[in-house]
Amino acid sequence: MRRPMSVHVSIATLNEDLDSSLSELRRDLSPIRRSRAFLEAAVADGTPTYGVNTGFGKLDSKKIADEDLRKLQKNLLLSHAVGVGDPVPRSISRLMLLLKIHSLGRGYSGISERTFTRLLDLAERDLISVIPSKGSVGASGDLAPLAHMALPLIGRGFFWGDDDEPLPAAEVLEREGLEPIELAPKDGLSLINGTQLMSAYGAFVMRRALQLERSADILAAMSLEALQGSLRPFDERVHRIRPHPGQEEVAGNIRFLLADSEITESHRDCGKVQDPYSLRCVPQVHGASRDALAYVRSVIEIELNAVTDNPLVFEPGEVISAGNFHGQPLALAMDHAAIALAELASISERRIYLLLEGHDGLPQLLMRETGVNSGFMIPHYTAAALVSENKILCHPASVDSIPTSLGQEDHVSMGSISALKLLQVMQNLEYVLAIELLTAAQALDYRLPIQPGRGVAVAHAYVRERIPHREADYLFQDDLTPCLKIIRSAALQEAIARQIGPIR
Repeated sequence: MRRPMSVHVSIATLNEDLDSSLSELRRDLSPIRRSRAFLEAAVADGTPTYGVNTGFGKLDSKKIADEDLRKLQKNLLLSHAVGVGDPVPRSISRLMLLLKIHSLGRGYSGISERTFTRLLDLAERDLISVIPSKGSVGASGDLAPLAHMALPLIGRGFFWGDDDEPLPAAEVLEREGLEPIELAPKDGLSLINGTQLMSAYGAFVMRRALQLERSADILAAMSLEALQGSLRPFDERVHRIRPHPGQEEVAGNIRFLLADSEITESHRDCGKVQDPYSLRCVPQVHGASRDALAYVRSVIEIELNAVTDNPLVFEPGEVISAGNFHGQPLALAMDHAAIALAELASISERRIYLLLEGHDGLPQLLMRETGVNSGFMIPHYTAAALVSENKILCHPASVDSIPTSLGQEDHVSMGSISALKLLQVMQNLEYVLAIELLTAAQALDYRLPIQPGRGVAVAHAYVRERIPHREADYLFQDDLTPCLKIIRSAALQEAIARQIGPIR
C-alpha cells in the first residue's frame, strides 16, 4: 500500500518545504508508530532480520542475542563514525538532518518514536552535528557521515557552536536539558543507511545553480554589449529550428536583456561578419548546461522525497532487504552537473579574455594607462586557474568502484566524492562569474554615453552603485568580494525584474 507523501520537497523551495515537513511530522507521528509496530511484529518470533538481530555487511549471518540488540545499535554508530577531512559546511549538515527526518517520516524505516522525536528536537533547536566530509563510498548510503550526524543522540560527537566552533555534544545536550538516549533495535541502522550526504550536497548546489544559470546569461549579455557583439545569432528563428529548451530560453533572455540597445544600433553596419564562439554560441553552450542541470534537478528531487533506508518495512509487517541506499543515480547526475557548471565557467573565462584584449576600441587590460598599471590582467589569471581546476574536478567519480565489507558491497557509487567535487566546481564558477561581472562593468563604462540594452543597463547601474570604475591598480579584492556577493545572491535578476520584468 502506497502511503501519501504530505509534503513534497522541491529544489526551488527547499528550506521552506523541509521546515513544513518538520512541522507536519511533529504534529502527526502516526507513520512512525505504524512502521515501528510492523517491524516489531515481524521480528517478534526471532526471525533473522538484517541489522535488527543480525550483524551488518559481511556479518549479516551473525545472529545477535536478544540482550545485545540495543548494544548492537550503539556499536553501529561508534564503529561507523570514522569520517575524516574538513567538516561538511554547517548549512549542508542541517540539510542532511532535515532530509533524514523527512525520509524516516515516510514510515518505511521502523525507527522508534523516541529516537525520531529526538531528531525533531535537534532540528527545532538548530543543534547541528559536526560531520567530517570524507569516508563514504556512496553505496550502503553515506554510512560514516551519517554516523557522525547521529552520534549526539547518544551523547557522543560534536555540535556546531554559535561561533562555528565544535562543541562536545554531551555539554550541549546538558545545557539544553536533553539526556542522551538509548537506541532501540534497528534505530542505528535507520539513522546511518541513506543517501542524505549526497542528496544534501546535490540539493544545495542545484538550488544555487538556479540563480547561477540566469546570472550567466546576464553577464553574457553585458559582455556582448561591451564587445559590440551582434544580436543576429540570437534571432528566434535560428533557435526554433534547433529547439533544445535551454537554448531557446537563453536566446530569449539575451534578446530581452538587449532590447532597445543603442550600442547594437551603433555598429549595425560595421561590416563584421561573425563574433567569436564565446559570444555567438551563448545560447548553445549556456542552454546545454541548463538542460543538463534540469535533468540533475529532476533526479535529486526524486531522491529528496525517497526512502533510502535498508531494510524497509511494509504492511502488514514484511521486512525487505534491498538496495535503495545505493548512490548511483546521484553519482551519475552530480558528475553530469559538475561538467555543466564547469562549462559555464569555461565560456565565461573566454569572454573575460576578449574584454581584456582591446576589442573594438576598448583599452587593453581595461585601463587607459597600462605599464605602470597592470590593469585587469591578473583577475583573468585567477579565472583561468579556476577553470583549469574545474577540468580536473570534472573527472567523473561515478566510474570508479572499490569493493568494501569484505566483498559483500562489491559495487559502490563513489557518489559522495561526486558531491564534494560538485560543490568545489560551483564555488569556482561563482568566482569566475564575479570576475566577468567586474570586467564587463568596467568595459561597458568605455561605451558610454551610448546606452546598452535595457536589461544590461539595469545590471550595469546596479554594479556601479556599489563598485566604482577604476583607472589605476588597486587591491582587486576590494571589488571582487562584493561582486562575489552579488553573484551568490539573486540581486541582478531581482533588479532587472523590478524595472523591466523577469528573465527565464
